[in-house]
Order: sequence, then structure tokens, then C-alpha cells
Amino acid sequence: MIIVDIEKNLKAFGGLQSIRIKKEFAPGSITRITGPSGVGKTTFLKMLAGLITPDAGSITVSGETWFNASARINLSPQKRRPGFIFQDYALFPNMTALQHLQYATDDSAWIERLLKIGKLETFSDHNPSHLSGGQQQRLATLRALAIKPKLLLMDEPFSALDSKMKTELISDLQNVVTELGATTLIVSHNPQELDGISTDELVVG
Repeated sequence: MIIVDIEKNLKAFGGLQSIRIKKEFAPGSITRITGPSGVGKTTFLKMLAGLITPDAGSITVSGETWFNASARINLSPQKRRPGFIFQDYALFPNMTALQHLQYATDDSAWIERLLKIGKLETFSDHNPSHLSGGQQQRLATLRALAIKPKLLLMDEPFSALDSKMKTELISDLQNVVTELGATTLIVSHNPQELDGISTDELVVG
């Protein structure tokens, strides 16, 4: 169980804006995060990952305290080990697709399976600059899955994919996160694209 009760003041047009999230996420659940642009959806994911520090509150995961403002506990991202798919992909320019996955795991069978899920088997020796936007987005997803995370954070993970690829990838992702038991949070500008799978919902803002 992930128990979140956090607060953060954000700089926004016209002054400060406060984001407050209080919610429990069941193990293995998939939650789509919706809300207007600029209300802090990406910031929320980064607070869970340990990339941004909340101003107040606490985050507890499977009984372990990841963050507690009053107790001054704040685990590093390396200790939290979430899988994170960034909106801008955050790929390494000098690494091939295969090297991105090898950097995360030495399980060759798992790497082979991920490349097949992402339809990147024949592009494994390509650097990001030689991949299309959709291929880069799929590689970012595979890299996040490579560590077999228990928490998967996805920020607009399907925006560069065509309809057919999106449907296939979402179906494969659902199978993988179920197998891993990963609690998954997905920020999406098009929440309807997740209508085919069972999700909870969190409205930010």
C-alpha cells in the first residue's frame, strides 16, 4: 500500500498555487491522473520519485517511510527505485537502445522480451537520434520497466504513438505491470486512451 498525504506550494502565473494530495494506492493498482494543465500532475510524480521535495506531509510505501517532513526523512530516488517515464523521455544520447536496457538490468531474457514488447528488436543498436519520436517514447517505457519496479510513474507515456501502436503497447503494459505487481500512476492528456483497462482515478487541481 502507498499512503500519500503531501502538500507543495508551486510558482504559478499570478502567484503561488498549492497542490495537496491525500490518497492511498493499492498494490498493483493502475491510477490515471487527470486535471487541467499546470496544476502539478508532473510535480506530484516527481515528489513520489524523490526528485522534488514536498513542503509538508508524508509518503509511506509498504510500511516504509519514504518521506516525512516533520521527522526529516526523505529517501533518495536511488533508494526508492521507481520506474519513471519522463515526458521528454530523458534518454542518453550516446547509448544505443540495447545499452539503455543493459544499464538498468543484466537479465538478457528480460531485455529481449522488453525489446519485443516495444517493437524495437531491429533497432537495438540505434542511438536515440536515429529513432523516431514514437520509438524514443517506447524505449523510455522499456527502460523504466527494465528494473522491474514496484512503483511505475508515467508522464504522458503514449503521446507520440499512433493509435495501433498505442493500443498494443497499453495491452502489453497491463500484462507486464500485473506480472510485476507494480503500482502504476499515469498522467495522460487523453484519459480516454486508458478506457480499455481497469483504473482508479486521481484528479489534481
